[in-house]
Amino acid sequence: MKRVVITGQGTINSLGTSVAQTQEAMREGRCGIGPLEMRDVDRLSIQIGGQVKGYDPEAVFNRQQIVLYDRFTQFTLLSAREAIAQSGLTFVGDLAARSGVVLGNSGGGMNTLDDNYRTVYEDGKNRVHPFVVPKLMNNAAASHVSMEFNLKGPTFTVATACASSNHAMGQAFMFIRSGMAEVMVTGGSESMLCFGGVKAWEGLRVMSKDACRPFSANRNGMVQGEGAAVFVFEEYEHAKARRADIIAEVIGFAMTSDAADIVMPSKQNAARTMTLAMQDARINPEEVGYINAHGTGTAANDKTECAAVADAFGHHANDLMISSTKSMHGHLIGGTGAVELLACTMALRDGIIAPTIGYEEADPECALDVVPNVAREVEVDVVLSNAFAFGGLNAVLALRRI
Repeated sequence: MKRVVITGQGTINSLGTSVAQTQEAMREGRCGIGPLEMRDVDRLSIQIGGQVKGYDPEAVFNRQQIVLYDRFTQFTLLSAREAIAQSGLTFVGDLAARSGVVLGNSGGGMNTLDDNYRTVYEDGKNRVHPFVVPKLMNNAAASHVSMEFNLKGPTFTVATACASSNHAMGQAFMFIRSGMAEVMVTGGSESMLCFGGVKAWEGLRVMSKDACRPFSANRNGMVQGEGAAVFVFEEYEHAKARRADIIAEVIGFAMTSDAADIVMPSKQNAARTMTLAMQDARINPEEVGYINAHGTGTAANDKTECAAVADAFGHHANDLMISSTKSMHGHLIGGTGAVELLACTMALRDGIIAPTIGYEEADPECALDVVPNVAREVEVDVVLSNAFAFGGLNAVLALRRI
């Protein structure tokens, strides 16, 4: 089997408009969650989120592009530009044919939907723009990335709610490992912070009105975020031959289904997915130093995930560091695993473990080292990134320092 490495990464999210800004915010434990700025915010019960503030699409895209690009597509393209620029790759000839795009996304063009429902139902108009469908479709971002960078290999979008990005990156990993592709541009994006998007999530009654406090006894729900993160996955020998700067190695992946409940997580299957990812990576539990947790800040998720870690790692669970960066950037739903992978690459490359901020009270049902409030400097060789989605869909990635 081929080895797979990361040679580029890019992002825009509530913590920053680049990887450097985002990882600096993670090191400092800075919070990107704040008051929402949107139309009809006064009609919302939830008025906070990890929103990308001060963003001006006209500064980075022309008018013709803005007509075609929903906000989630714009975020994806900006992230892809940063990642591919860092990789130093140019996709022409055979490399273009052997390179593709797999992205995770859950809501699609939610801003486009929201705007056009208003046009039809609120404003009473009988026509919408002819590009509404290609603008709102889930695969729009993947298609536009492939077109901008001439990527002619496998290209598609994975939609598995909160596990979308991890599923996408797992597929990209397997494409390269099997020899079906040389390079894959992968990650995920989401922008559901519009009136309709937030109002829909309010109905689930899992949202916090004030802050995201994963693992803290006084946690009271999740907070939505928006943005994207994109990575260049590359076959190791190809990267080595061109003397690429290698960020980390992807060494394992696993995915399972609870086949049980549409919203409640399963401890047994979360543990099974972590175990299968370690088996796929051919590592022992004792080799893992850090887990980027799913850690949504809801009562059910956090205690279930901690119990799953205890089951999967046994006595080593007490020596692990586990943190949730959702406390800083919010839950990006389909894009969240991609932004969280930046905490994993920071841990491996820089020896900095991102903290779980907002932690105020110990919870005996979350009695692990959750790296509360302050980042930690410590070298780790292997990390896991967890994603456990509505629908009972689980996806775990394993990465190694190189």
